[in-house]
Parts: sequence; C-alpha cells; structure tokens
Amino acid sequence: MILKVTGSWTIVCLRALLILVNVLPCLTANALDPDRRISQYAHTAWRVRDGAFAGAPSAITQTTDGYVWIGTLAGLVRFDGIRFVPFAPPAGKHLPNPSVISLLGGTDGSLWIGTASGLAQWKNGELLTFPETAGRVNSIYEDRDGMIWIARSRTTAGGVCKVVASGATCYGPKDGVPPYAGTLIGDNFGYLWIGTSTALVRWKPGSSASYELSGLTSNVALAGINALAAAPDGSVWAGISNSGRRLGLQQWVNSSWKTLITPTFDSSRLRVISMRLDRHNALWIGTYESGIYRVHDGKVDRFASADGLSTDTVEGFLEDREGNLWLATSGGVDCFRDIPVVSFSVYEGLSADNVMSIFAARDGTVWVGNQGALDFVRGNVVSSIGPKQGLRGNRVTSLFEDHAGRLWVGLDNELLIYEHGRFTPVHRPDGGSVGVVLAMTEDIGHNVWASVIRTPPGRPTKLICFRERRFIKEISDLGLDVVSMAADPQGGFWVGLVKGGLGRYQNDQVQILPLKDASARVNQVLANSDGSVLAATNLGLVERRGDSQHTLDENNGLPRNRIFALLTDKHSDLWLIAECGLIEIRSDDLQQWREHPDLNVKFDLFDAFDGAQPYLPAFRPLATRSNDGRLWFANDTVAQMIDPDGPLRNPILPPVHIEDVIADRKTYSPENRLRLPALTRDLEIDYTALSFVVPQKVQFRYKLEGYDHDWQDPKTRRQAFYSNLPPRNYTFRVKACNNSGVWNEAGASLDFNLAPAYYQTRSFLALCVLTTMALLYLLYQLRLRQATQRVRASVEARQAERERIARDLHDTLLQSVQGLILKVHAGVRQIPPKEPGRQTIEKALDHADQVLAEGRDRVRNLRAVAESLADLPAAFRRVADEKPQTHDTSFKTVVEGSVRELYPTVLEECYAIGREALINALSHSEGLHIEVEINYDAREFGLRVRDDGRGIDPEILEKGARDGHWGLPGMRERAGKIGAHLEFWSRRGTGTEIGLTVPAAMAYRAVAKSKSSWFRRSPGVGG
Repeated sequence: MILKVTGSWTIVCLRALLILVNVLPCLTANALDPDRRISQYAHTAWRVRDGAFAGAPSAITQTTDGYVWIGTLAGLVRFDGIRFVPFAPPAGKHLPNPSVISLLGGTDGSLWIGTASGLAQWKNGELLTFPETAGRVNSIYEDRDGMIWIARSRTTAGGVCKVVASGATCYGPKDGVPPYAGTLIGDNFGYLWIGTSTALVRWKPGSSASYELSGLTSNVALAGINALAAAPDGSVWAGISNSGRRLGLQQWVNSSWKTLITPTFDSSRLRVISMRLDRHNALWIGTYESGIYRVHDGKVDRFASADGLSTDTVEGFLEDREGNLWLATSGGVDCFRDIPVVSFSVYEGLSADNVMSIFAARDGTVWVGNQGALDFVRGNVVSSIGPKQGLRGNRVTSLFEDHAGRLWVGLDNELLIYEHGRFTPVHRPDGGSVGVVLAMTEDIGHNVWASVIRTPPGRPTKLICFRERRFIKEISDLGLDVVSMAADPQGGFWVGLVKGGLGRYQNDQVQILPLKDASARVNQVLANSDGSVLAATNLGLVERRGDSQHTLDENNGLPRNRIFALLTDKHSDLWLIAECGLIEIRSDDLQQWREHPDLNVKFDLFDAFDGAQPYLPAFRPLATRSNDGRLWFANDTVAQMIDPDGPLRNPILPPVHIEDVIADRKTYSPENRLRLPALTRDLEIDYTALSFVVPQKVQFRYKLEGYDHDWQDPKTRRQAFYSNLPPRNYTFRVKACNNSGVWNEAGASLDFNLAPAYYQTRSFLALCVLTTMALLYLLYQLRLRQATQRVRASVEARQAERERIARDLHDTLLQSVQGLILKVHAGVRQIPPKEPGRQTIEKALDHADQVLAEGRDRVRNLRAVAESLADLPAAFRRVADEKPQTHDTSFKTVVEGSVRELYPTVLEECYAIGREALINALSHSEGLHIEVEINYDAREFGLRVRDDGRGIDPEILEKGARDGHWGLPGMRERAGKIGAHLEFWSRRGTGTEIGLTVPAAMAYRAVAKSKSSWFRRSPGVGG
C-alpha cells in the first residue's frame, strides 16, 4: 500500500510539474491586458468582401515556425502578417476535402488539418492523409504527451480518434465514446472532455462519465455542445449554439451546471460557436451573430461588428506566441493586440470625443476637460460630471489643481472651483465672468494665474491673478499671446508665447527671452529646480540654461520638429508629445545631449501603430502624470495614456524565413544547395519575418555572400533583387527585427549555385587561355618569320652587293686597269731603254701590277671569305696561335652537335664577335684556361667564349664605349645585325663568359624539320 500511494503521489507530482512547464512560459509571455476594454486594443480586420480570402474562414492556428494558418470553406491559407498565400499541396497530393473545418499547430512543428471529409497532416513539405478518420473533423486537440485526438461527426465508426504517424484508432459507443462528437478538450488529469449533441462526456480509455444538459435533452434536434474550455480550477465551460434556459454558455463546476449571470449579462442568452481561455484566464466567447464576449474576474465586455468586427459570427480563436488574439469569423479574420498607448473615448465612457485638456490630481483622479461634461478616470473606470451634477456649461477649457487640492475648471467664459462635490464660480470684481481660460498655474506664493482670451477675439491675451478664490489683479498691457504657463520653483512663472519666445514674470515684471528663431511657437513650458527651462516648440525642443540656448530637433535625429507638449516620468526620463507620436528620451541620453548639443540623441518612438494619436488642443494642460506613474495626454478628441513601467517593448524574436526564389520569372523552392540554371538574368529572393504585433514595422537586412560586400538595408521590403550575377556558389543571409527593434541576428540563410554556361566553365576558360596562348605563339612565329625574312633579305642584299662589287671590280675596274697596264707596257717598249723617263714609267708599271694583284686579292676575299672561315675551330685556333701569350694559358675549342653550314654573313659576324672575345681573353683576362664552345643546336646556333681570369669590371660592362672600350659595343652591334642575342657573365676574380645565340632560321642555310612538331618552321636562308 505504501508503494502504491508513493507511486500515485509521484504521478501527481509529475503531472503538476508538466502543468508548470507548460503554463510558466505562457505566463511570462506577452498577452492582452484583461483590465483594458476590448475597444482599447489595436484591432485589424481582413475581410472576405475585400478579397483577402476565397471562402469564409472557419478555423485559425499558428505553427511552431511562426506562420498563422487560416482554414476557409474554400481551402487553406498561410499568413505572415502582410501576405496571404493559398496552400498548394505537392504534385499528386490533395486534402481530403477543400473545406477546412478545424486546425491545430502541433508541438512537433506539424500542421493538422481537419476537413469535411477527414484529417491531414502537413510537415516538412509532406502532406499525409489518414483514411481511418473519414468524416467531418470538428475539433483537433493535442494532449500533454503529444498525442493527437480528433472529434468528428458524419460517420458511424466512432466520434473520437487517436492519431499517430502510422494511422488512427477510433473509439465508439462500445468504448464509452458517443458516436458523434462536436468538440473535445483535455484537462490536467489526463481526461478528455467531449461535447456531444446532448451531454458533456468525461472520458479516457477504461473510464467514461456523461453529464447531460436538460436544455439539450428536451430537444435533441439542437446542435449540442460546439465549444469547450477547461479552466485551471477544474471546471469546464461548455458553449451551445442555441440560447435558452440551461443553454448558451454553461459551466460544469462542482458536479453541476451553472449559468453565468451578472446585472448586465446572462450567458444563457448567447449562441456560442467557439471559446478560448487566454493566458490571463480570461474567457473569450465567439457567438453566432452577436460578436465576441470576454469574461474576466466577473466582468463582461463585448465587441461586435458595430465596433469594427469583420462580422458577428465567430468560428474560432487563436492566441499567438506574441500574445495577440486572432478571430476567424464568417466574414474574415480579426486580430486584437495590446498597444503601449491606450485611448479613452466614448466606448470607454467619456461623455464625448472632444477632449481639450487633461489634469492628474494628487488623489489619483485624472480629470478630462470634454465637451458638455467634466469627465474623470479612477483606475480604468471612466465617469462624468455633467449638468445633473451641477456643471452647467458647454465646453470645459483649462484645468488646474491648487496647493489646497481644489480643482480650477475653465467652463466656457467662466472659471469654477470644484471642491467637495460642488462648483463655485470665481468672478471679476465687477461680478463679470473671467473669460475663456487658456492655461493656469500657481506660483510659490500660492497665487493662481490664468491666461485669458480677451474680447473681442483677436486681441492679445491677458493675465489674471487669484488668491484664495479672490480676484487680485489683471495684467492686460503685455501685448503678448500667452498659450502656456509653468510655475518657476525660484519664484514667479514662465509663459510660452505664440511668437517671440519665452516670457518670465517675476516681481511684477515681464522679461522676454527670445528664441533663436523668432517664429517659434512655444506650446508648453517646463521649469526645472536648477533654473533651466524646457520649451516645446514647433521648431523642436529648446532648453534655456542661463544665457545659453540649445535646440534638439531633426538635426539631432528627432523624427519631427513640431513638439506639442513635454513632461517627465518618475524615472526623470523626458517624454515629448510630437507630431509623429510619443518620444521617450532617457535621462542619461538627455544629459549627453546637454553636454554635446550636436550629438544625435537616442530615443524610443511610439507612433500610430503603437496607438499614439498626437494633436495640439487649444487649452492647457494637454499632458499630465498621475500619481501611479502613468502619463496622460489630450489630443482634441480622446484621452490617451501610456505606462512607462508597462510592457512597452516586444521582446520576442521574429522567426525569419526565406519563402521563394524567383529566377527569370520561374519560382523555385528555397532548399539549400539549390542550383539555378545558367544565364539567369534576374533573381528575386522573397523572405519574411513573423512578428504580428506591428508587421508593418518589421525591418530587414540581407547580404549575398559572394557578391555583397556589406549588409543591405531594405527597411521593410521583403524582397531582394539581383541582376546578371556571375556563376558561382552563393549564400544569401537575412535577419530581421520586430516592431521594438529586437533583432533576430541568426535569421535565415540559403546556399545556392548559379550554374555556368558552357563558355563560363573553367574548362572552357582554360581552353580559351590555351587557344589564346597558341594564337599568340603562332603570331609570334609569324612575326619571327617576317623578321627573319627581313633579316635574310638584308643579309642576302649585303651578300649580293658584295658579289656585285666583286664582279664590277673584276669585270670593269680590274680589266680596265689590266688593259691600261698592257697599253702602257706597249708604249714603254717604244721608248729607248736608256731614256730616263722609261725607268720612271717601268717603276709605275711595277707599282700598278702590285695594285692590280691586291685588287684581285680583295675580289677573291669578297667571294671566298666564308670558305676560309668554314672551319670555325681552326679559325679560332689560328687566332690563338697568332696572338703572343704572356702567360702559360691553355686554349681549347669544343664543338657540340652536327656541324652545319652557316649563312656566310652570319658566319662572318659570329667569327668577328668570337675573335674579339677571344683576343680580349688572351690579352686582358690573365686566365689559365680559355675555351671556345660552338653548339650546332637544331633550334639555334650558339657560340660561347669563357675564361677563368680576373673578370670584367661591372662599370665597363655597363658603360662600354663611353669610357673608350669600343669592343663591347661593336660586338653588340654585330649581334644586332644578324638578329642574334648576346650576353655577358662576369664577376671579379671568377672569370668571364660571353654567349652568342642565333635562331636556327637565321643562322643555317638549311633548317632541319622536326618530325614531332605540329607546325612547319620557317625555312632558313637559301632553304
């Protein structure tokens, strides 16, 4: 027994722990404030008649990825706060029926879809159907163990089914389950509560109990229980779609049925279709043709189509992860959300929507100057004082509370004091009315001052002073229009002027302190104890401290310059009522601005999306702080309130999703490693972030890694566009912030590849590079051939010229000289031998023979020099032998390759260069070993002369002829004539090497053809 009890207590403890685990996250999350009226929430409606849906909505839920899903009688729709996207099943798949009746977002991320013909599951892009669940699925419920249960009708196989991945198990009358079920829900003890046509059934396998409703039993034709809600106290709310005794809304509590009845509400009169218990345990009731009701702490509130609901028939509820409440109605979808700035209007009990002034008294009452009544708010309850309570007038103007707690009330042209529930008028000494009071304040001497409009209108205002209800004095010669007033802690008071700036009244004198811009209108003045003054103007916030003056405006980052009013909260943070909304500047940030007036100030903005409706009424005050810390504003229409200590910010990170990739108008699923086709020109990536508080204020940043250098800032745009991206791998990243600027830095990412065209591949690029290199090489060969041909032509021309000169010398000059000599010889024979002139002529003839012999030698040399140099090693040996040696120097020649015939001119120049180099080595190197290497390579002819002597000074190699060394420039000139390449290698103490290379096409008379070459080389000279 002890073990059994202990086990039972263990189960109870585990159940309690599970309840806490499930409940605590909800309690810490945002939720609608149940102390507000429904009309004080922000409300948005999307209506069928506006084209938002193809059919009437019937169910609504949210999945764990953040999307809101809406079931309609024409299909399923997904919503991200901005776009409605119809659900499109994968190819070959479809829902059991397009008419969606019920929805559930499972804890495992799946979406359960109940249709008019069965159940389906959508998870991870796959659609599963369950044939065993055929019938109308009226309700879907997930228990604490993650098990899915459905309630169904229009079937004979049982009203309740349990669904697992492998299929469904259905239960019927033999299991204690009714044959048909309209709805079901679970409690904290593992039981299912099932609504039927006649009773409420409490069931779990092996246990069943039925609790009948007498109103249903007497008329079985009624629809029965269509909605259930299990309260934390163990009671169960049951909603019946018909009204009447024991019908409508009933509560099963303490084993009996109970009807909720208050002085203004009878739950049996409702026709209930749907219900929801929110996180504050407020019961939301959706009715047939009566809108919605909310029950909380015995208070009942209602909202219907007359208030803006899409229609009065409400099919389902959803409380999303951010605490927003959604309604699926027969006419559309509605969303209610909490907003920081709350309005009090005629819906909340104001006498009219014409709020001209507002003032918070020290007892916590907030007084509202309205049209035809003096309204007041205590807590969140609005009441009014009108003609029946002694307020006889048309318009309440300015309000003020003096040091004694008396309320001064401007009413039309009069000034009244409200004390102990009675109004007492304050008159001028002549008994006349004070006039239209614009603003009031009280100085440290307990004098109450009022700025009054003079008659006739258009004249400057006047100031009237009162003490202890009595008229003291009037100042009417200021010539100034005073629109605001504030007491000075140091004595006197400050006034804000329509034009001219600030005025300070002290010791019966008025000092005008102009602003930098004379056109600035001072809408409100706030005097601080340190002597500084803040002024809300139409050109920004002005602070005057001593003789210095600074303006906080758009140049410091403010969204607008026009400031209507200002006040501080209990934390000393400054609040500005501006044209664009409410601006909160924290005290530390304000102090930084004071120290650095050019600094961009940090602030929080609450605009129209947050409920703010700023405007500038004619009377003062238009901003006040109640003793509970809440800030109140008048805007000429309604009274507004914000609690600086309330939940002003949305702390929940928005889930970020990449929805579609559209490449050249074709849509692709955003799957990682997506491969897009080649030559994609236009790329669009659609993304979203799921924050439903103010989806219009969700902002994004994205970056395409591999293309963008920095994050792009599209603000609220939900598409990224790219054109003509180069083919490569990319990663698209996007992050988003919610309406409060809370960023989801993780965001979402997508890896994709843009395929290259064939001509964008690396192989094609490599082929292009190789082709280009081959073309360049061919162009080089062509150019080399052309250069070779030019050099050959030049060489051949030189050779031909030499041969021509030789022929001319031989055929003309030498023959003529020979003939002339023969004639002279003939003439000499005719001169007697003894004649003196004959000897002279014979000497001249001998000299002429000598000249003729030399000429013949020269002609022979012109033709036969190449033949004398054909054996280059022997030629260089002769040079070495002819040059006298001063050292024991060894000389040798080395020949590599097969000896080939050189073109004569090339042979001569190569010999001349080698001879010069050899003579230099023999004469100046002082080396012990000198070598001449001759290389007959197939690609080039090479000649090298090297020694191991003292080397050549680098300056001589560089300067050459400039220092009288003409041999080196001469060698270079000779090499240039035949298109050869000449190099010098020399270092002091290590010898010298001179290398000459001549391309084969230039050097050899016949160029060998390489069998392995794929192109034909340029032929050599004479080839």
